[in-house]
Amino acid sequence: MLEMRDLSRWLPQEVIRLYEERGFRELYPPQAEAMERGLLDGKSMLLAMPTASGKTLLAELAMLRAALQEKRSLYIVPLRALASEKYESFRKFRRLGVSVGISTGDFDKRDERLGKNEIIIATSEKADSLMRNGAAWVHDLAVLVVDEIHLLNDAGRGPTLEMTITKLRRLNPDMQVIGLSATVANGRELAEWLDADTVSSEWRPVQLREGIICGGKLVFPDGEDSLEVKRDEALALVKDTLSKDAQILIFENSRKNAEAAASRLCGLFPGGPGAEALSESILATGESQTCQRLASCVARGVAFHHAGLLMEQRKLVEQGFRENKIKVIASTPTLAAGLNLPARRVLIRSYKRYEYGTGMTPIPVIEYRQMAGRAGRPGLDPYGESFLMAKNESEMQELMEHYINGTPEEIWSKLASESALRTHLLSTIAAGFASSEQELKEFIGTTFYAQQQDPWRLDATLERVLDFLMDNGMINGKEGQIEPTPLGKLVSKLYIDPLSAVIMIENAKKKKKPTDSAMIHLITMTPDMDLLYVQAADGWVEEFIDAHQEDLFDEENYDFLLREAKTTAMILDWIGEVKEEQISDRYRIGPGDLRRSAETAEWLMHSLAELSKHLDLGLTYRAEQLAKRTHYGAGPDLLALLNLKGIGRIRARKLYQAGITSIEKLLQADPANIGGLIGPKIAENVLAELRAREGSA
Repeated sequence: MLEMRDLSRWLPQEVIRLYEERGFRELYPPQAEAMERGLLDGKSMLLAMPTASGKTLLAELAMLRAALQEKRSLYIVPLRALASEKYESFRKFRRLGVSVGISTGDFDKRDERLGKNEIIIATSEKADSLMRNGAAWVHDLAVLVVDEIHLLNDAGRGPTLEMTITKLRRLNPDMQVIGLSATVANGRELAEWLDADTVSSEWRPVQLREGIICGGKLVFPDGEDSLEVKRDEALALVKDTLSKDAQILIFENSRKNAEAAASRLCGLFPGGPGAEALSESILATGESQTCQRLASCVARGVAFHHAGLLMEQRKLVEQGFRENKIKVIASTPTLAAGLNLPARRVLIRSYKRYEYGTGMTPIPVIEYRQMAGRAGRPGLDPYGESFLMAKNESEMQELMEHYINGTPEEIWSKLASESALRTHLLSTIAAGFASSEQELKEFIGTTFYAQQQDPWRLDATLERVLDFLMDNGMINGKEGQIEPTPLGKLVSKLYIDPLSAVIMIENAKKKKKPTDSAMIHLITMTPDMDLLYVQAADGWVEEFIDAHQEDLFDEENYDFLLREAKTTAMILDWIGEVKEEQISDRYRIGPGDLRRSAETAEWLMHSLAELSKHLDLGLTYRAEQLAKRTHYGAGPDLLALLNLKGIGRIRARKLYQAGITSIEKLLQADPANIGGLIGPKIAENVLAELRAREGSA
């Protein structure tokens, strides 16, 4: 048995005291094993341990040891929401004199200010962009922590994560790498790539019972419990959980199902005073129907959670669940991706989900384990239980064999895709990691892909990508040497797919004075823009195309044109100050989807402005204005007022309509009138900000 105080040979007393005050006195068995293997001696490690078994604490101790030796650590997470959660958690280190920074924002900023922190949290995309933009501090890392490292297997995020780890290791050869995952089937292979030891454990602080609901029974590998069912087994499980004064997470396979499940469960019990107050906080975040539905559920102690919600709404739901004001959350699987939100019980309502092009497909075992692992709250629950649902005996046997007794899938590198290599080869050349084809192949030889497969399998794809980059003026090459052109360096720093840059440049030359509609359509044509799907009820999209025929660029694929046109119309509505709830209803998207689309459109419009400036395409000023308008969702006449903190598009429009159309007029106006328009407190803050600006001018 190893106790916190036994770590005094590595850590000072104030660190040990910080953890002991928070209830950490004795290390869990897998934590003790990591210590014995040399985690605090700087040994790289892959920690494959279940949820709540203490992986994060091990990473924290390694980073603290480095920080107290005045060395820097980078903690990579897959999601912005997870970065925020870790930032809040790590702020406790400030009392030790350890500063913590977070970076998830603009992709073409160097963020040198982050270098003053001992611990820095970033998404893998942001860490990658920091290297592309030449942040000096990334050359000086003692510890790299990679949370959810199994996402190397993800076709979307995996290549960026893999290249980020590869580059950071190249820049910092002596850096300690700590990979965290709940489950890795081929951990030895992954650890070998990282030059790391593996600590693999099934141990959990709270016992997890995995079962299946079938025929009114809770069936476990070692026995059965009865469930009092009238009609709906899921409803019966929720009632049974609430009767034990416990909480439950329900994972649904779509947003629609998550919202419907939460609405069905609202009638089970009245919410308490805490739930009412929380409901009012949610109503204050927006006016969309989604927001109103969520607030109505939360008032009854139930919530739904998915990526269509605004970040503030998701945070309020998570906080309400932690504080026991919310008893039930119906969620899409996004909640399982690392957020610290355990419950007594987990119900996975469907083990299949819809995948575009293939239909309903069973989820991977690794994803099932992520969801099931949320069951059981350390220190609060005597045990945790997770359940799948089966229609009959034979399906139950299949689920028992495949998911409960099955082995998670192996992690495979996804670097071989041409779109991933287009982006990452350009950044590898532009950032100086390779200056010849030979060096480039040697660099690829250090990736996880090369650990798993012969690198020569990539040769044909590498040649195609290099030819594409050369043909489009992003790299120069002769006699085996390769160097980035100024255009190539710019595209890499902007963090866009080189193909996006080519589409923007080629089309920008075709129209002398493109309209706003044309410029927005141009950015939707790029592979970096997530397009809306066109549904049967969207007959108006063809009318939109007919009405804007002169504005739109040529698109060979009509299905793509429909999706691009619908997305263009949505961004036009956003910058035309159409109310968010109307946009949500018309396009059948959540407020969170709208914000993400606007963020992407702003980034691509900014990129178009930078490309125009570099190549003198004549669109720079227009694209810069459109980027600003997309940021705020506002007309051009409001831009002067929108740089003020607390002034969004709605308040700016109220001021403008009252004749306060500029900063000068705002300073001259009666403070009482301003307060009547936008609220006294906000008016006071805005005027204080303006006076401070004048004072420093």
